[in-house]
Amino acid sequence: MGHWLHQNIVEPGKLPLLLALGSFVLTFAITRFITRMIRAGKGPFRNITPGGVHIHHVVPGVVLSVVGGFGAVASGQHGAAAGIWAVVFGVGAGLVLDEFALIMHLDDVYWTEEGRQSVEVVVLTTSLVVLVLAGFSPFGVDELSGDQQQNRLGVVLTYAVNFGFVLIALFKGKARMAVIGTLIPFIALFAALRLARPASPWARRFYRKRHRARARAVLRAYHHDVRWAGPRRRFQDLIGGAPDRTPLPGPGPGG
Repeated sequence: MGHWLHQNIVEPGKLPLLLALGSFVLTFAITRFITRMIRAGKGPFRNITPGGVHIHHVVPGVVLSVVGGFGAVASGQHGAAAGIWAVVFGVGAGLVLDEFALIMHLDDVYWTEEGRQSVEVVVLTTSLVVLVLAGFSPFGVDELSGDQQQNRLGVVLTYAVNFGFVLIALFKGKARMAVIGTLIPFIALFAALRLARPASPWARRFYRKRHRARARAVLRAYHHDVRWAGPRRRFQDLIGGAPDRTPLPGPGPGG
C-alpha cells in the first residue's frame, strides 16, 4: 500500500490534491452534521448571529478558499507547505459548496428543494477529483500515445473534438454527463449522440418541427426521471438531510 501511494500519489505530485479532497469531504460531512443538529435543536451548536446578522459558513469558506488557493499556487506540488495549503483550500471549498444553492439563488434555500443542488454539486465535485486522482486528464488527452503527445496538432484536435462533444451534451440539457465527459470522453460522446432533454436549447432549436423526435425525447425523459428521481432524492437526503416539507395550501375563507 505504501509503495502504491508513493508511486501513484506522492511521486506524481498528487498528494496535495488527495489532502484537499479528504479535507473537502470531511468538512462537508462535519458541516452537514452540525447543521442537522442545529435544525433539530440538539447539542451545543447554534447559528452565528453577531448583531442579529446570520453569518453563513460560506463566508469563512470563501476566505479559506482564497487563502488556500493562493498559498497552494505559491508552494508548488511538493513539500509540507503544499499539503497544508491544500488542506486549507479543501476546508474552504467544502464550506463554500455546502451552500452552493445559496450562492446560486442568492437566498437562504439550505433546507428547501433548491438546497439539494448543494449536495449534487458536492457529489459531482468529489467524483471529478477522484477521476483526476485516478489518472484521467481533461478531454481525454491522457489517452494519447507518446507520439501523438509530441504532435501538437494531434493534441489540439483531440481537445477540440472532445470539447465539441461536451458542448453538445450541455446544449442537450445533460450537464452532469457533460462535466464528467470532460474527463471521460466516451461519456460526452454518449450524451451527444442521444436524444436531448425536451426543455433543452437543443430541443427548442432542432426539435421544433420534428414532432416525432420531440415526443420521443419527452417520453424518454419521463421514464428516466421516474426511474431515477426517487433513488437520487433518497441518496441526497442520506448525505445532506431531507428538505423541509412545503405545507399544502389550506382552504380559503369560508372553505
